[in-house]
Amino acid sequence: MAGEMVAFLQELVRIPTVNPPGENYRECAEFIGGRLLEFGYDIAYIEATSRPEHTPRHPRVNVLGTLRDTPARPRLHFNGHFDVVPVGDGWTVDPFSGIVRDGKIFGRGTTDQKAGIAASIYAVEALRRADVRLRGNVEQSGTVDEESGGFAGMAYLAEHGYVNRDRTDYVIITEPLEVDRVCLGHRGVYWFEVETRGRIAHGSMPFFGVSAITKMSNFIEAIEHELKPAIGGRLTSMPVEPPGARYPSININSISGGQPAGGIQTPCVADRCHAIFDRRFLMEEPIEQVRAEIRDVLDKIARKDSDFQYQIKDLMTVQPVLTDAKSTLVTTMAASIRDVLGSEPPLIASPGTYDQKHVMRLGFVEQCIAYGPGILHLSHQPDEYCRVDHLVEGSKAMALAAMRLLGAE
Repeated sequence: MAGEMVAFLQELVRIPTVNPPGENYRECAEFIGGRLLEFGYDIAYIEATSRPEHTPRHPRVNVLGTLRDTPARPRLHFNGHFDVVPVGDGWTVDPFSGIVRDGKIFGRGTTDQKAGIAASIYAVEALRRADVRLRGNVEQSGTVDEESGGFAGMAYLAEHGYVNRDRTDYVIITEPLEVDRVCLGHRGVYWFEVETRGRIAHGSMPFFGVSAITKMSNFIEAIEHELKPAIGGRLTSMPVEPPGARYPSININSISGGQPAGGIQTPCVADRCHAIFDRRFLMEEPIEQVRAEIRDVLDKIARKDSDFQYQIKDLMTVQPVLTDAKSTLVTTMAASIRDVLGSEPPLIASPGTYDQKHVMRLGFVEQCIAYGPGILHLSHQPDEYCRVDHLVEGSKAMALAAMRLLGAE
């Protein structure tokens, strides 16, 4: 079924589900739903109506398929997100063409992570066509907004009981963590915004004012020379890949201050500056400590500089998650990969977060992993692609895992 699976992936890629703002979600959900309906699933379209990002222009539409004529439990849930990041510059092919060249399918979202959706759907369909009767149930979901936190996607499904421990035994999220390894979880993330305040004055007489931009630079300098060295020696026991991500990190996502660039400028000292920071933290670091360390840096500056005024606002906190390496899901998936590829799959953790956080923290499903085709470092890159052989191998491993987890006859 490789040719059929590749053609399905090409069609998925040709639907430009770019986030932000969340384009063509309904069209993509219905395309996936149509294929699931054809393959023997009952279909539900779940709109995240209570979320502020759900609008008439950009509705947040998820699709959930439940395999018909199978026992309710045990239940294996395959999930993939179909939103993709903006294209960016540097492409040498049409990013929404789904072109196949040299054994690779090119396009935005091929690796991250529409290939995973195709692999899981065709894994179960291969069993159906081979007249394998499963002794448990399979669900397939295509969800939105993972790239912006997943709150209208998997979080919404978990909060509303579609994925939870009372009805779901195993969850495989088909993120591209490499076809030959199993991902057990991810680090934590703390996003926060800092605003520094100054005093406006004429740009020709800046000594009468206080530059909020300068004050922000003081904070950034303290992060570079004080906070980073303080946290840089901490090392997690989680098997995070790449190894450099086994240490804490902090990154400046964005910064803005003064008057908007590109317009007419007037000579003024900037009295406002905003920056958004991305702090990745380890399982060994309590979030209370992470927050306190940021505030300690700000307070230390304020004690030394009476003109340093600031406000800090929490934007998003995600706790680290890690599934037990000895759990049934992990050992079964690892054995299935071993049988397909002939090599022992490494057990890893992800440097960034994905929707496992919602499955485990909101749905309370203990056995959740990420496994899917695709080369991780190609995610969000120009000329993103997924190898056809990885797509097929990943689908084979998922099929074996489904048979072994649910039982078959």
